[in-house]
Amino acid sequence: MRNLLRRTVLPAAGALLCGAAAALPAAAADPAPVTVQLLDIADFHGHLQPPGPAEGGTVTGPGGRPVTVGGAAYLATHLRRLRAGHRNTVTFASGDSFSGWPFEVDAFRDEPTVEVLNRLGVRFSVAGNHEFDVSPGFLVDHMEHGRCFGVPDRDSCFTDSTGRRFHGADFDFQSANIVGAADGRPVLPPYRVEWFAAPGGRRIPVGFIGITLPETPAGSTSFQPGLRALDEVRTADRYAAELRGRGVRAIVLNLHDGAAPRDPEAGYDACGAARGPAIDVARAVSPDIDAITTGHWHTAFDCTVPDPAGHPRPVVEAGHHGALISEVDLALDPRTGEVLRDRTTAVNHPVTRDVPPDPAVRRIADHWRTRGAARRSERLARQTGSFTRTPDADGESTAADLFADVQYWEAGRTRAGRADLALVAARPATGSTAVRGDLPYAAGATAGDADGRVLLGESWDAYGYGNPVLTVGLTGRRLKAVLEQQWQERPDGSVRFSPLAVSRNVSCRYDPDRAPGDRVDPAGVRIDGRPLEPDRTYRVAALAYTVLGADGFTAFAGYTDPVRNGTDHEVFADYLRAHPVITPAPTDRVRRAD
Repeated sequence: MRNLLRRTVLPAAGALLCGAAAALPAAAADPAPVTVQLLDIADFHGHLQPPGPAEGGTVTGPGGRPVTVGGAAYLATHLRRLRAGHRNTVTFASGDSFSGWPFEVDAFRDEPTVEVLNRLGVRFSVAGNHEFDVSPGFLVDHMEHGRCFGVPDRDSCFTDSTGRRFHGADFDFQSANIVGAADGRPVLPPYRVEWFAAPGGRRIPVGFIGITLPETPAGSTSFQPGLRALDEVRTADRYAAELRGRGVRAIVLNLHDGAAPRDPEAGYDACGAARGPAIDVARAVSPDIDAITTGHWHTAFDCTVPDPAGHPRPVVEAGHHGALISEVDLALDPRTGEVLRDRTTAVNHPVTRDVPPDPAVRRIADHWRTRGAARRSERLARQTGSFTRTPDADGESTAADLFADVQYWEAGRTRAGRADLALVAARPATGSTAVRGDLPYAAGATAGDADGRVLLGESWDAYGYGNPVLTVGLTGRRLKAVLEQQWQERPDGSVRFSPLAVSRNVSCRYDPDRAPGDRVDPAGVRIDGRPLEPDRTYRVAALAYTVLGADGFTAFAGYTDPVRNGTDHEVFADYLRAHPVITPAPTDRVRRAD
């Protein structure tokens, strides 16, 4: 636990300090400070069940010892124990609470996570980048206010553990720096003010400014072309000044942008000379801000960083997946509401599993685990053969071809998103791929499966990772450059063939023996039977991860007029519902030149 040095107040210039010559009246004792307990969790990502070691279920504790942590029911118990005896306490989140990856929450549009956070007593949250994975309207209308869409209990508004329909969050979200691209207005409230009890029946305000990762509008899963991000420091300073103008003297920056200690083995409650955007922001934002809570990097640290005036303030991050709780105890002067930094402390607490799990939260988590298992067995379609990721001699596979067709179909569902072709990075040399699994004909281990039956759980496992399908404009010349990047150089200098699957209306011929940059002849690329035209602009459907160059296809840079379509998991499920029988297509779309 860290104590912070107090600001030193010096006598005014010319003041006379008198000794025995002139006795001064005894000064009144300073009143006891008002303590406000801040409890923060970060990057929960819907991990209701205890995470495994590879998912953050083990953290490094003091002395380098491993500590087993996590699980919503254990998190609830630790929060209750930490709050005990505190008159003034508030629990909040530093973003990315949902839009995580467990099937049992993803398949229910993250409503299970909101039910748990409501039960945990979360009061507010900064919007992380993943909170924008669908849209700002979805975040406010559905996640906050519980507005239904589609078919209730199939598409949204699922029945929760109490038997009632989803009603939305009992907390709200802030983001001061994410604004509309057209009007520059915040899409969420920039800050929140909480009031805490003080002697004499008074209340003291504490302001919490929310700042979201600046890369959010162009992020892989949160890609939102209708948004833009303002500078973190200037925006935080602006709203800190506004809060001061409203009489708020204690201000906390709730920042969804992270950092990492240089030595990750230093332990979750050490600083370890942490570095990263959050530390840079901490050094730069206004001295009016008294403490900073962070997220996004899935790391843990407890630092003291001087503000621009040289006064120290706490900067903490609570790991991810419910592993830790950051506690900052603000000491407030009851007369002025100012933070007494020398009496303010910060510490990270591990969410150990050596305590009794909270029965109410465990009941919620188990409810959704049971519903998730049943949802995995939901029948979507019938298949006449296996779709596999195994490439043929030309790099083509039945699974990747299917997913390219899925993206092409999705883009064609709206006039704005309509595409001329679709591309899927089947086996990129860098990054990950949406082609995650096979779709075998033979029955699997999931309950209710049978030969030739496609279940929702199987579709979720086979394709996607929560990425939106984008439709973007590429000239034929740039599209050729993208195709040329199928031959990607590795760090050791070798070249790996990283094929792109193409939609059913495309054929492509290539010659791997030709020089780099000249292996694809435009005359050998045909779209709807017509050769590729270098000066024509084509509309291309691809996942945001690919469009942004994250898997090595950097030639997408310079794309125009992006349109966001649906998200991969949901798109594939919709495709299967619309195509009750699917058959593997011949792998004849891509060929080496004779």
